[in-house]
Amino acid sequence: MSSVNSNDVHRIFEMLDKNGDGLVSLDELKWLLEKIGFHSSLDELESSMGKTTLDLMDFSFFYDTIIKSDINESKATLEGNDVDSELVEAFKVYDLDGDGFISCEELQSVLSRLGLWNEQDGRDCKSMINVYDSNSDGVLDFEEFKNMMLPAKS
Repeated sequence: MSSVNSNDVHRIFEMLDKNGDGLVSLDELKWLLEKIGFHSSLDELESSMGKTTLDLMDFSFFYDTIIKSDINESKATLEGNDVDSELVEAFKVYDLDGDGFISCEELQSVLSRLGLWNEQDGRDCKSMINVYDSNSDGVLDFEEFKNMMLPAKS
């Protein structure tokens, strides 16, 4: 799966900005965070953000901070060999029907909800899955998902 680029971040921002005022409220941000498995109260978000709304620049900075934080946490977790519990939670976000596999439809549904899927982009979820589908069954099991999410060791 390709990484999220600045166009994707801008598209996510626009989807969250329901009233088109150029700002994302903490309620809207909280909704997004809950969709990807992060739970916090509005008070916690306001305390950490220092404001009640984010413009595109603030949102991009927030996104970059979260991604960098996740990368550092992933490195620390990898060093401690306790990565599976976090990956299990992430896997559950994509495994919508709970059958233990991520299908093309599930991947596309989650990416669409996050604003990362656009039919016009020409991306094909089957080819995205095929890159990591080591047993060629057309779906990702947990181990294949884990290989997709973890950086290759050099």
